[in-house]
Amino acid sequence: MYEDIKEQMCDVCHKMWQLGWVAANDGNVSVKLEDGTFLATPTGISKSFITPEKIVHIDKDGVIIEANGDYRPSSEIKMHLRCYQEREDVGAVLHAHPPVATGYAVANVPLDEYSMIETVIAIGSIPVTPYGTPSTYEVPEAIAPYLGEHDVVLLQNHGALSVGADLLTAYYRMETLELFAKISLNAHLLGGAQEISKPNIDKLISMRSSYKVTGKHPGYKKYPHPEDK
Repeated sequence: MYEDIKEQMCDVCHKMWQLGWVAANDGNVSVKLEDGTFLATPTGISKSFITPEKIVHIDKDGVIIEANGDYRPSSEIKMHLRCYQEREDVGAVLHAHPPVATGYAVANVPLDEYSMIETVIAIGSIPVTPYGTPSTYEVPEAIAPYLGEHDVVLLQNHGALSVGADLLTAYYRMETLELFAKISLNAHLLGGAQEISKPNIDKLISMRSSYKVTGKHPGYKKYPHPEDK
């Protein structure tokens, strides 16, 4: 049952590993099913080794409905479930540690420069959410206030989180995040990014519907940087 979705989850997991977004047992992926239950990647397994039979079926409280052997969802499933709870439009959640974007998360520097056209259209500014101890309810509580405006967030000292109406959308948003982080870092090495003007930012955001871009967008929004606090 749901074999096509499981296969897609495995494809995404393998791509995450190949791109270097995860190491060892890092990262997790979940998908919401039509009946309101979820498929989730298991804990303790490298994303390079994920296969369909290892995917776990859980309910809205994270309780296992079906699993092979001793497989169980990651303790970070709490973070995923909070995304679904806060956003009815979310059909998939992806958590990873893409190196450059995670560098910004570790430095507590938001990616909120409006300097790349595609990023402005696709996801807008990316905040760093407050620190939370992994596997606890601190992380869901930390991200909840940002989910109303953002489809992508950086997790302070941790990694990144993306959501989407479906798994590929959530995956593409994580790709966009990491590429923008690389470009932003290079721009700063070259003396700083040249931001797009506010009128042009507004034009780009208004084009989202013509590009069939779904989800949330914060508009033109900046976040305090460490030196400003």
